[in-house]
Amino acid sequence: MADFLAKRYSRRVLLVDVDPQFNATQCLINGDDYISYVRSGGSTIIDIFNYKKSAAVSVVNGVSEEEATPYTCICPYRTSRGFDLIPSQLDLFRFEMSPGQGTEHRLKNYLNHIRETGKYDICIIDCPPTPSVWMTSALIASDYYLIPSKPDPISMTGLDLLEGIIKERKENYGCECKCAGLVLTIVENYTVVYKQALDYFTASSKWSPYLYKSSVPKRTSISRGQLNGKFIFDIDDSELSKQFSNVSQEFLTRVEVS
Repeated sequence: MADFLAKRYSRRVLLVDVDPQFNATQCLINGDDYISYVRSGGSTIIDIFNYKKSAAVSVVNGVSEEEATPYTCICPYRTSRGFDLIPSQLDLFRFEMSPGQGTEHRLKNYLNHIRETGKYDICIIDCPPTPSVWMTSALIASDYYLIPSKPDPISMTGLDLLEGIIKERKENYGCECKCAGLVLTIVENYTVVYKQALDYFTASSKWSPYLYKSSVPKRTSISRGQLNGKFIFDIDDSELSKQFSNVSQEFLTRVEVS
């Protein structure tokens, strides 16, 4: 989505990877470049969440305290795709962050700082779909949330559970993010399972207003390209490109104020 918005729709995009699975970061930075980036002091998601002073040990100076990184010093990584990225970090799951400390508000605070710079049109946050402080942080920081879902019975059942979790987080933290829609992905158009899923969502008064008109078809070329720097935009598949372009356009229509 970030790639299409930047390339086809000329939006200035920031992608924030707050998923401990690290997938978005892996797709955009190869292993060697990532290691060099981190070793050279490049900013990651942990810099946003880490508000505590940390102890630094030196054989010359002994133990000293290092200040947390100020928001003004957290600089996104410029990807080769024409948009920026706050990378995740491999050991994010080890990062000590408990609910109630206020840490879950730091992503929102950072993005408010970024908003004031006027540098970006859209920020996309990639977060895990399971209950966690990472999902909570993303919801607090967001104006909208977008749900991608496979059209199968397990995913369909999980949607109601996910919506309940989101509702609870919104009530507990007072965030007002709205649903920007439901996109069906890895779709096989001529299967019975897909037709049943489409019938279910279309007939549902709860989900039909959010269901996107276009979906993302299943393609092995997408999977093959993910870790080789090849994106949907690069794949020579007119139907896939048309469908994803339609998804991106509907997303913009739903979230942008004309």
